[in-house]
Amino acid sequence: MGELTVLGTCGAWPEAERAASGFLLEVDGFRLVMDLGYATLPRLLGRCAEGKVDAVVITHEHPDHCADLSALCRALFFGGGRDGRVPLYCPPGVLGRVQAMEPTEDLREVFDPHPLPGSYQVGPFRLDGRLLPHHVPHAGLRLTTPGLTLAYSGDAGPCHALGELAAGADLLVAGATLQGSATDPYLLSAAQAGRWAARARTERLLLTHFWPGTERSRSVAEAGAAYDGEILAAGEGMTLQV
Repeated sequence: MGELTVLGTCGAWPEAERAASGFLLEVDGFRLVMDLGYATLPRLLGRCAEGKVDAVVITHEHPDHCADLSALCRALFFGGGRDGRVPLYCPPGVLGRVQAMEPTEDLREVFDPHPLPGSYQVGPFRLDGRLLPHHVPHAGLRLTTPGLTLAYSGDAGPCHALGELAAGADLLVAGATLQGSATDPYLLSAAQAGRWAARARTERLLLTHFWPGTERSRSVAEAGAAYDGEILAAGEGMTLQV
């Protein structure tokens, strides 16, 4: 058994009292972070003293998914207690984007980068990153360890690779940026998230990446029109047993 903690749920920018995209997955004492958008670091520090995590995965270079990687770098660089570099898995553009915010400290002094897409053994997890359609290079994720498969769409649009990442997953964490009949090749709607969860036969669906001001109960209802499994709307501080 493991635990997934929601650090942030907003797309584009964080609403008051919320944060942008971010999750902490803990299994057998191993702490893996997925995305660190605006305002996620304070919530991460509430779970991981001094920012001590075992690995970080960033799906793409948009700041609502990576801005607080810079803050984590500073916490680890200046805060002390660091034991070696933290493995970082991300598309190459992430490093350039975040390093531009940090002109004096080299991210590579704190992080050990590995490119996505790709496949790696990360602690207890098999990490598979696949390109999904978005405005910039974007890696959707599939994390597998005995007894758990978790898929994460990040902020990407629909394509067959998303179905492959989510196939048979215990939990699909899916963006639900759009509502109603709105479509975009580079973003998922709540209804599409439900259809992909049903197609992939996932056990549970966690909706996230809500546009600020979105009525989240409506997103759950729209996803439920196609998917009859458990659907949850992510909220800051929410913890799920996985």
